[in-house]
Amino acid sequence: MPLTHRKDLGLLALRLGTGGVLLAHGSQKLFGWFGGGGIEGTARAMEHMGFTPGRESAIAAGLGEAGGGALLALGLATPAAGAAAAGAMAGAAAVHAPAGFFAQGGGFEYPAFLGFVAACLGLSGPGRFSLDHASRHRLDRPATVVAAFALSAAAATFVLNRRAATLAAARTADASGPDRDTDSRTA
Repeated sequence: MPLTHRKDLGLLALRLGTGGVLLAHGSQKLFGWFGGGGIEGTARAMEHMGFTPGRESAIAAGLGEAGGGALLALGLATPAAGAAAAGAMAGAAAVHAPAGFFAQGGGFEYPAFLGFVAACLGLSGPGRFSLDHASRHRLDRPATVVAAFALSAAAATFVLNRRAATLAAARTADASGPDRDTDSRTA
């Protein structure tokens, strides 16, 4: 077997494995499959984690994971798929970051690794055994790579900054307490 075919088989295996895991995680969020919360449960969780509005955040995270995972597995629009999945995993990694690196302590190791692999696949291309290859790479052009990763980075930055502001406002409100704004005439 030629070396290039071995690399293409390796990319296929990596795409199928990573895409399958991402598809399963996104399906939990979108449909409640595999013990997930579905849109409503995920929306409540997203609000609790500081992602507002919760429903839209749940849909975006679910689509980034499930859609990005499905497209990665197929090797279709691979740059956009990798960028979308990496962006969704950036949000998940941010949630787990306060617990440190390692997954056994609740850290960000697992979502960061999924995002890293998805990004690498988006950058490297899907290989010969893919729908992108079959379509003569119409959706896998250098300009697509740049646009997809720039858009994903901008969206992730916006979402994470908004989450940080939401969490900071909640901490400020908790610190001031409900009785801090009482009228001085009642004292």
